[in-house]
Amino acid sequence: MSDTSRESIKHHPYKRVMLKLSGEVLMGSTAFGVDPDTINRLAREIIDVQKTGVELAIVIGGGNIFRGMSGTASGMDRASADYMGMLATVMNSIALQDAIERNGATVRVISALHIREIAEPYIRRRAVRHLEKGRVLIFAAGTGNPYFTTDTAASLRAMEIQADAVLKGTKVDGVYTSDPAKDPDAKRYDTLTFTEALNKRLGVMDATAMSLCRDNQMPIVVFDVTKSGQMLKAVSGEPVGTLVQEG
Repeated sequence: MSDTSRESIKHHPYKRVMLKLSGEVLMGSTAFGVDPDTINRLAREIIDVQKTGVELAIVIGGGNIFRGMSGTASGMDRASADYMGMLATVMNSIALQDAIERNGATVRVISALHIREIAEPYIRRRAVRHLEKGRVLIFAAGTGNPYFTTDTAASLRAMEIQADAVLKGTKVDGVYTSDPAKDPDAKRYDTLTFTEALNKRLGVMDATAMSLCRDNQMPIVVFDVTKSGQMLKAVSGEPVGTLVQEG
């Protein structure tokens, strides 16, 4: 890492972060798939974060292409539906990798499912080494196991790479008392404890992911990634969205 990058890190509370993106944010204003303008904007913002010297790992959902729970609801076997969802995250990861590379940064995709032609297999030490070398790292295919969400994958990988925080980028600017799209009286939390979020079922992440973060004292920042500049603010520790931490 260069001296300039080390100097930049001094101005950030986090040295290494896990960015969790929902697949839906890649759609932009479209109804399905990946919107080119949206993914290029995200790629540029990711590179802006990287330029500060913060080490950045990413997990992307696949809901813009296929959601395992929806498949199960329509009668599919749960494991089969979840594997299809994992493959959707691989597609999103390759799309984001391409966008980041076209904007001039170095990036690696590591997959929990072995697809060696397009992604490296997951090896924890190799993943950490990529981050140490200043590469953006994208974890694809969730945990590689059915019945686990990409939220849980983001939390698990964050522990394994010893990240300082999980940043969850969504279409909503934080965690609310109820769905703000349905309840005009919904109030946003500036801060929450994991226990409050779990007890009130606020939907920050699924319960497994939340419990992992709580047990390992991993803070979560929920912010609106559809607004330009919010990602950099979240990494910089500015008051953006909702901060979830224990105590």
